Amino acid sequence: MPDQMENNKTTGYAPINGLKIYYEVHGAGYPLVLIHGGGSTIQTNFGKILPMLAKTHKVIAVDMQAHGRTNDRGVPSSFEQDAADIVALLKYLNIDKADILGFSNGGQTTMEIAIRHPQVVNKIIIASAFYARDGVPAGFWVFMSEPKFEHMPQVYKDEFLKVNNDEAALLTMFTRDATRMQTFKGWSDEEVQSIKAPALIVSGDQDVALAEHTVKMHRIIANSRLAILPGNHGSYIGEILTPDTGSKMPGYFVAMVDEFLGEG
Repeated sequence: MPDQMENNKTTGYAPINGLKIYYEVHGAGYPLVLIHGGGSTIQTNFGKILPMLAKTHKVIAVDMQAHGRTNDRGVPSSFEQDAADIVALLKYLNIDKADILGFSNGGQTTMEIAIRHPQVVNKIIIASAFYARDGVPAGFWVFMSEPKFEHMPQVYKDEFLKVNNDEAALLTMFTRDATRMQTFKGWSDEEVQSIKAPALIVSGDQDVALAEHTVKMHRIIANSRLAILPGNHGSYIGEILTPDTGSKMPGYFVAMVDEFLGEG
């Protein structure tokens, strides 16, 4: 589908790897890719900070497989495939190299890109992600062993249906994300240590990932910076579940990202 101009943004669908992957381009400058988390869309995760980031970056925001406006390819999701989809999208957009910001499962996709496709990466921001199964409390895996659709936050369901009014597609997204986490094996310390791109690792002090695990990730990625911020999963980016809609933390987060990406 040809790109369209809408509300000062460019939107389009890229026919890659068996998908018609939906993307938006906002702003101008060096490219910054935003990769959302599980159960989410561009807007649910990044609606608060995207306009701020677009003031100084060419922001490329994507709905991943089975999420939002992007279709499902009929096979389970994986971080390997998600990474390949982002690499293919950059090629489609004629972008040789980009900064990448991934939140939650998007952070895991970001790690996979940095490990397997370092040629397309300039700098990375890994936000609220973990790289090994012991990076979260054991109760997380107990919960994930039998996830129930009715436990999915209603606001995520509502936001999905706003952009893709298809109940079957919503259930497919839920199933894909649940299966991907149930089968999550993670990466070895050596694989994570192989990341050479400058990295900013960010987490909340009440996040899903254990603070100790986030610090360990920082220690083994040689060229990394670390920020553990007050808040829970996504509150520092103003994620849609954040109760404090008036918080100044998203602005502080964007300022930190801008400074990190602007460093020589």
